[in-house]
Amino acid sequence: MKKLTFISCLLLSGCLAGAMAANKKQPIYKDAKAPIEERVNDLVSRMTLEEKVQQLNQYTLGRNNNENNRGEEVKKIPATLGSLIYFDEDANLRNEAQRKAMEESRLGIPILFGYDVIHGFRTIYPISLGQACSWNPQLVEQACAVAAQEARMSGVDWTFSPMIDVARDGRWGRVAEGYGEDPYTNAVFGVASIKGYQGEDMSDSKRVAACLKHYIGYGASEAGRDYVYTEISNQTLWDTYIPPYEAGVKAGAATLMSSFNDISGTPGSANHYTMTEILKNRWKHDGFVVSDWSAVPQLIDQGHAADRKEAARLAFNAGLEMDMMGHCYDKHMAKLVEEGKISMQLVDDAVKRVLRIKFRLGLFDNPYTPTSTEKERFLLPQSLAIAEKLAEETIVLLKNENKVLPLANGNKPTIAVMGPLVENCAELLGSWYGHGHAEDVLPIKKALDAEFAGKAELIYTEGCGFDGNDTSKFSEALAVARKADVILLCMGEKKKWSGENASRSIIELPAIQEEFIAEMKKAGKPIVLVLANGRPLGLSKVEPLCDAIVEMWQPGVPGGKPLAGVLSGRVNPSGKLSITFPRSTGQIPIYYNQRKTARPQSGKYQDISSSPLYEFGYGLSYTTFNYGNINLPKETIRRGEKLVMEIPVTNVGKRDGAEVVHWFISDPFSTITRPCKELKHFEKQLIKAGETHIFRFEIDPMRDLAFVNANGEHFLENGEYYVIVKDQKVKFTVID
Repeated sequence: MKKLTFISCLLLSGCLAGAMAANKKQPIYKDAKAPIEERVNDLVSRMTLEEKVQQLNQYTLGRNNNENNRGEEVKKIPATLGSLIYFDEDANLRNEAQRKAMEESRLGIPILFGYDVIHGFRTIYPISLGQACSWNPQLVEQACAVAAQEARMSGVDWTFSPMIDVARDGRWGRVAEGYGEDPYTNAVFGVASIKGYQGEDMSDSKRVAACLKHYIGYGASEAGRDYVYTEISNQTLWDTYIPPYEAGVKAGAATLMSSFNDISGTPGSANHYTMTEILKNRWKHDGFVVSDWSAVPQLIDQGHAADRKEAARLAFNAGLEMDMMGHCYDKHMAKLVEEGKISMQLVDDAVKRVLRIKFRLGLFDNPYTPTSTEKERFLLPQSLAIAEKLAEETIVLLKNENKVLPLANGNKPTIAVMGPLVENCAELLGSWYGHGHAEDVLPIKKALDAEFAGKAELIYTEGCGFDGNDTSKFSEALAVARKADVILLCMGEKKKWSGENASRSIIELPAIQEEFIAEMKKAGKPIVLVLANGRPLGLSKVEPLCDAIVEMWQPGVPGGKPLAGVLSGRVNPSGKLSITFPRSTGQIPIYYNQRKTARPQSGKYQDISSSPLYEFGYGLSYTTFNYGNINLPKETIRRGEKLVMEIPVTNVGKRDGAEVVHWFISDPFSTITRPCKELKHFEKQLIKAGETHIFRFEIDPMRDLAFVNANGEHFLENGEYYVIVKDQKVKFTVID
């Protein structure tokens, strides 16, 4: 008995020792089976103040392409750093830096690697402004999933996208990065992007964390100038600029990026109302906010902070968790905590938010990215197919007099092809082109040669450049034009003419391009103008000279192939504008959902029409769609009821085509005045020739008819409302 007792004691002590050893080896935060919140709390409880502060900073890695300096880059990175912007395009350097964090830091906290994957990583698809013209959020979701796959396999866990700034001034270069002028459109495409990037599970090896930017009101920059002051009332903040962000947060966006702009006296990067009161307290967002590049020290330039230490205090206490390349938090936060100017409770909350995203990405359990070849990661056949399809659907046919398009309808014409974009590949990538290579882009010339082989004779000459005043090639081009049956002019903008810090005082084509178009008009032949650009353009000078105008935006790697398909008729254009094209720069701001004027018959321009050249939602097709009458099942509904409206659309043309139906609502009289009309639903469907499709809009009164006040409170008033589709307008009444 004594022997058994002795053995039992040995076994028991051994088990206890083993359990203690196991517990010592495996803290909760390293247990992959433990709930994320338990892991987060356990890890924060073990961290020093210095380690916590380091998690709230972001540096860069991979900007120096010299292989000999890669080791030196890694050496300079603190092992406890929170995040890196990763500029390289394979996982090797990332893994070196990650190994340092995992093996040389006390707690082994992985680094989060971010990058600006705006419209593709290597497989570059159309700019976001063009994407919205597709009115196909499912296709945009697929494209973002491709971007996520390429980025994650290359060592990037986090993209600074989507940009959902409502933008109504084409002079602002960053209009290219968002989804246009409408809050609802930005919301829908923002949510689609989040789903594409993050999927159902961010720890998936082909998904990344999304970042909504720029929070908030950045698109309202005065006169379209980047980084400047914005005057936004709380009413406008809530009814125009907030809706896309609220939708994105509800869709599960992991992070947000604060905006550069000063919002009515309080910069976005130090705005407690937007980052804490709204985002954290009202919406219960549990991810984190990162600053834009060096935005925290820029609080000094904005006149809000006296020095970097004060900038750190103001930004952090307002709710900005991570300092991107500002070196304010790493230099001053610990001291601010010691002085009681930043609370440890707030530091802990911020660190938990950062760690929570890292856990959700699976970085603690799988910190390294498996290496792979470029062939395994990039430009996969299915990825290219998605990019091409999206590029096709972004193309907007703006004008088609006398049905000059499509070309080569069996008569084998001679086509003179001219302009600075005919053989240029790099400019078709657009701004923020990630790791896109010009050689990946199919040039317009090569695409046209393939598309029209045996169907038309193509004659090429450059004619003019993007800008400058060299007209020496005009006469040669005119001689070529006179030999042709139709003139195809490929004009537009360089990729760096839009994007960040790319504001322009006028949005017309450069004078040399306008002059060239006028010169080609002398040939007396039909002119087809193709535009590749990153913003809406003022075309009042050249529109009368052209028989057809095709807006192709900046399509990315598909390059000229989608355009060639539209020009030949292989592709029936289905794009519709997500942003208004003014007649001239002087009309800005001009957008579809302006509020009513005090004197409807007055207040017009005296020297130009007050209407836009091409309105929001405008776009032609090679077929004809006839709209039937809106079916209104009843004229009165109660607040808790839903109302389903339908409209039949028939393709009465001879070819299949996709049509987009936009459903607008209008509240003619409201306690708080509302826009003339507001987009609330859209649907795109392929309708075969001779067939009819029924489009439906299920109206939820609180969701679709309510408005919001300056405190962010939604309200629904009884009374008359209208639903508008194209030129039709039907009235119904809401009662208690």
